[in-house]
Amino acid sequence: MNFPDLHRPGDPLLLPNAWDYGSAALLAAHGFPAIGTTSLGVSAVHGKPDAAGATKAETIELAETISGLGVLVTVDIEGGFSDDPSEVADLVSCLAALGVAGVNLEDGRPDGTLRPIELHQRVIEAAKGHGVFVNARTDTCWLGTGDTLARVRAYGHADGIFVPGLSDPGAIAEVVAATPLPVNVLYQPSGPSLARLAEAGVARVSTGSLLYRAALGAAVATALGVRGEPAPPIPTYQEMVARLPG
Repeated sequence: MNFPDLHRPGDPLLLPNAWDYGSAALLAAHGFPAIGTTSLGVSAVHGKPDAAGATKAETIELAETISGLGVLVTVDIEGGFSDDPSEVADLVSCLAALGVAGVNLEDGRPDGTLRPIELHQRVIEAAKGHGVFVNARTDTCWLGTGDTLARVRAYGHADGIFVPGLSDPGAIAEVVAATPLPVNVLYQPSGPSLARLAEAGVARVSTGSLLYRAALGAAVATALGVRGEPAPPIPTYQEMVARLPG
């Protein structure tokens, strides 16, 4: 089955996100047909800030490393590592040549603002035409700014829409109704279940940085357990970002 066919509204693709070869290989071995990467995990592994355009080379290297695992791979390329559409096109073309099936392309910026709609439309257009599924991510909910539905409609020339931070089933259903494209949401342990997200019409559910953070939490819990100390909670995204170099 090709990657677009895995996006079924009401029967969503559960997409786990890996951060290195080992995590990707283990997920592939457990039967997940497609695996994404997580920019936080890649950034943290290499001691660089997340969502700051600092890990282009590392992201390409990871994509090349895991592309031979026999599963479909979609890559988090943040904002494309450039505001220049031609540079984004070159990046996506490079990833396509490595066998990558998809990319996530976000409109959030490191300073907490959103890329202008018209510019992100051009960036999305530049990413198209390479045989790669372009998942247009809007960070309106993630950053608490901008008009979600306006951006969802504006990015209608992508292959999919991703709205991380969206957790209310009614709001999710509203986004689903606003676009003919398959809608991707970020799984949150405190949010709706996979079954409830399916009922809302979601076509893809990503784990984002959750698996990476859970792995770190388990590692710390194991170390503390040797000392007879209780396990701490899984670190939050914000806690991890705060520990990365600025």
